[in-house]
Amino acid sequence: MEKATETKEMTREEILATSLHAREQEIMHYQINIDNYTIALDEISKMSVADQAEMSGFKNQISELLASEKIEQKKANIMLNVIKRQIA
Repeated sequence: MEKATETKEMTREEILATSLHAREQEIMHYQINIDNYTIALDEISKMSVADQAEMSGFKNQISELLASEKIEQKKANIMLNVIKRQIA
C-alpha cells in the first residue's frame, strides 16, 4: 500500500511571510555586492597610476555592476514595502 503524499496549501499570510523573508534576503545579497564593489573600487584607487591605468577596464566593469546592484536593490526595496503593506 502506498502512502498518500499530503500537500498543504499555503495561506495568503504564509505566502506573504515567505515572500517577505525572500525579499529581505535579496536586499541583503544586493548590499553584500554593493559593499564588495565599493571596496574593490577603493582598492583600485590605492594602486599606482600605472596599475590603475591597467585596471581601468576592470574598474569600469565594477562601476557598472555597482550602479546596477544599487538600482536592483531599490526595486527589491519597493517590492518589500509592497509585501509589508499587504501584511499590515
